[in-house]
Amino acid sequence: MTIIKINAITVPADAGDELARRFAARAGAVDGTEGFEGFELLKPTDDRLQWLVVTRWNSQDSFDAWTKSQSFAQGHQGASAPAQHGGPISTGAELWNYEVAGGSSK
Repeated sequence: MTIIKINAITVPADAGDELARRFAARAGAVDGTEGFEGFELLKPTDDRLQWLVVTRWNSQDSFDAWTKSQSFAQGHQGASAPAQHGGPISTGAELWNYEVAGGSSK
């Protein structure tokens, strides 16, 4: 069963481009991770400040293993540094947890 993890990141309006740049710089870093099924970074097209990082996993165990991995640590290593030195640009974040309960595919 696919599980969905959505990190809703609150980003100041003037920092969105930097968030997108940072994600682009690490594009594909999680692709080879056991149980990883896909990723999207969703940019708001209205006045919202929440960007959504949507990942799909084949199990909770796969997601948990990734959050404990070296790759995850490297991707989040600047979290305690000021934004201008690679630190966080967000003002908040929430992790939302879902499982696929229905839908359709092409």
